[in-house]
Amino acid sequence: MNFTRWSARLPGTQRRAAARTEQTASPDRRGEGSVPAARAEHPTDESPSVPGVDELRVREVLDRVPSLVALVHGPDHRIAYVNDAYTSAFGVRPLGERAREALPELDALGLFPLLDQVQRSGKPRTVKSRKAPDGRSYTFTCTPVTQGDGNGGSEGRGVLVFATDVTDHAEAAERLRASERRQRETAVTLQRSLLPQELEQPDDLRIAATYHPGGTEAAVGGDWYDVITLGGGRTALVIGDVMGRGVRAAAVMGQLRTAVRAYARLDLPPHEVLQLLDGLAAEIDANQIATCAYAIHDPNEGKLIYSSAGHLPILVRDENGTVLRAEEPTGPPLGTGGWMHTSGSIPLTPGSTAVLYTDGLVERRDADLDEGIAALERALAGATGTPQVVCDRLVRSAGVTPDHDDDVAVLVLQHPARTGADGELFRNAALELLGGVEAAPRARAFASGVLTSWRFPADLHDLGVLATSELVANSLQHGTPPMRLRLRRTDRRLIIEVTDGDDHLPRRRRAEPGDESGRGIAIVATIASNWGCRRTPGGGKAVWCEFALPRTQTT
Repeated sequence: MNFTRWSARLPGTQRRAAARTEQTASPDRRGEGSVPAARAEHPTDESPSVPGVDELRVREVLDRVPSLVALVHGPDHRIAYVNDAYTSAFGVRPLGERAREALPELDALGLFPLLDQVQRSGKPRTVKSRKAPDGRSYTFTCTPVTQGDGNGGSEGRGVLVFATDVTDHAEAAERLRASERRQRETAVTLQRSLLPQELEQPDDLRIAATYHPGGTEAAVGGDWYDVITLGGGRTALVIGDVMGRGVRAAAVMGQLRTAVRAYARLDLPPHEVLQLLDGLAAEIDANQIATCAYAIHDPNEGKLIYSSAGHLPILVRDENGTVLRAEEPTGPPLGTGGWMHTSGSIPLTPGSTAVLYTDGLVERRDADLDEGIAALERALAGATGTPQVVCDRLVRSAGVTPDHDDDVAVLVLQHPARTGADGELFRNAALELLGGVEAAPRARAFASGVLTSWRFPADLHDLGVLATSELVANSLQHGTPPMRLRLRRTDRRLIIEVTDGDDHLPRRRRAEPGDESGRGIAIVATIASNWGCRRTPGGGKAVWCEFALPRTQTT
């Protein structure tokens, strides 16, 4: 096998070297990469002969190259040459043999399809960082070479295989990837630990949520959601998204979520909660803004009262499959300051399903945001089943995968339409209180009759009547018309609520022996499982208490 002849068609500097293997460079060809052996006009012993690149033999060069070099030719890739570095790495290889049998390491690396492709196309190809059987990692460059004038058939075509040892780089890259994986796992664990570990399940709603961290890098986002039972049958629902990624965004998210839960206990209207959050967000980090939607569901009102700080609209599908979009009001994100938020409402009647979500579910770089929301509306219109099933269907329809480039949080709530035996467990009764000395006895008689018809045990019946009497007496003494008594039972509790037109909220206090008032709320707080008060839209207040039902009453 004439190696110089096979090398005659090598590209670039390899071709120039092979074409002049037996020649020396002329002294006047300095501009073509040659170095003259000596100055002809002034030869001296102090100027030793320096060989030019064109004077070097290709075999001698390749034998000394630390990288692995092999030359194969023909359609079955017969071995024409392997250099010393290749032999040191994989042992002696017989020349003239088929590479598939004589170079099993190339077969193990899956390079033979690449050799075929290079030979057919005449174009070089490179594969990066493949681990060989010796445990080292190499980057392979396969370059086509031809014999003679380059017009021969497949017998005259060959491939020069050049492999560079990149083991150190590969191991460093793998250590970096492993470190990034650990950092991501830590960040995702932090993110998930800041989310509710178990959603509260209100009496009147069925709720499910899901969170998908975005991408494969460590920098997770600040998406969050929460469900907060407010008492008196009311439920607060929250979803938000802190702009940016990483541990800082997750930390800000955790602070905002904690603050929302604290503000929710004040039982404030949604826009007032966002107003408080707006100021807090600016104090936490003036450069970190967040979007948030806060909604309250009251089963007595049949709607969601909500407020939005730059967040995407809530979607509600009614019992007929029609999807409504809560468009207004929407203010700027939290942390911007200087904006007075307002509350709006959207119907949520029995049989309805509502969806709160973050932008990762609907926003795509190649599509308009409104298109993503419209696609979600179409998916919601056809999504039936439990809240968790709806959650999963919406995420699948949006094409969310493990390598999705943004975090996704989805909160789904259903207000089921209850009939039959289940409907018997959810009952309402209301009485308008006209005032006067007869109002309290009339309220006690009404409560006694209702609780008897609901078949409550005697002890719970008596506690309910006592709580009704104290709440009504408190309203008659300190409130103003209109006044109303409402009794409500669910499958878990009895709720008693009295509303009036005065917005002064009562508080529990210790009554002194000589005080003629101040004992009613204390009595209610003592006998009830829970109690509270809030201001009502349009003025006035509501004072409520609730009693947990015995298990025999909930089945």
